[in-house]
Amino acid sequence: MATPPSKAGTKGVPRQHRRQQMLDAATEEFGTRGYAAASLPSIAARVGVTKTLLHQYFGTKEDLYVACLVPVGDRLLDTIRAAIGPDGTAPHTPLRVLHSIFTALEGRREAWFVLYDTTLPPGGEAARRAAEYWAAIDRLAAGGTAELLRATGSTDPLDADALKYVWRDLVATLVRWWVKHPEQTPEAMTRRCARLFAAAAGLTPDGHSG
Repeated sequence: MATPPSKAGTKGVPRQHRRQQMLDAATEEFGTRGYAAASLPSIAARVGVTKTLLHQYFGTKEDLYVACLVPVGDRLLDTIRAAIGPDGTAPHTPLRVLHSIFTALEGRREAWFVLYDTTLPPGGEAARRAAEYWAAIDRLAAGGTAELLRATGSTDPLDADALKYVWRDLVATLVRWWVKHPEQTPEAMTRRCARLFAAAAGLTPDGHSG
């Protein structure tokens, strides 16, 4: 959903409010177009300010991206940690994690693609900070998938490593599908995932119905 132009650039708007308007517009721009294609003039136009003012608040395009990334990454990390629980054995952990992610992203679904932006320039601050969040989320996923497998009697570390990669791609795919279906609430998405998991659980290891 596009952010309509506003009067954020007019006098009398509190600085912190104006700054948040710029961050909201930039998060949408980076999330929908990707870092490489995102345009500072377009972000400025979304909130009715000049590109010069945007630079005064945030510095470079990369600085602005990092300012958008940090609250997104922190929010997702916090919500995933809470969903997993201190020992990684909270009931129905995969569904709890998915529900927490959907809930954290609701109202700003494109923020997921700010965190997982494949167009970031390599070697820069933006790529470094994003990689730190990816690694932290991967560590949580690794712990959660290992606990999940142990509960089924599997202690094979390669099983856990493979499941971590499957889980990462599964979450990304579900979020992409969700973005294309804006009418789906976090609760509806969680119920849908429960049905999909139940269907998958009904298959035997050779891929046939049990």
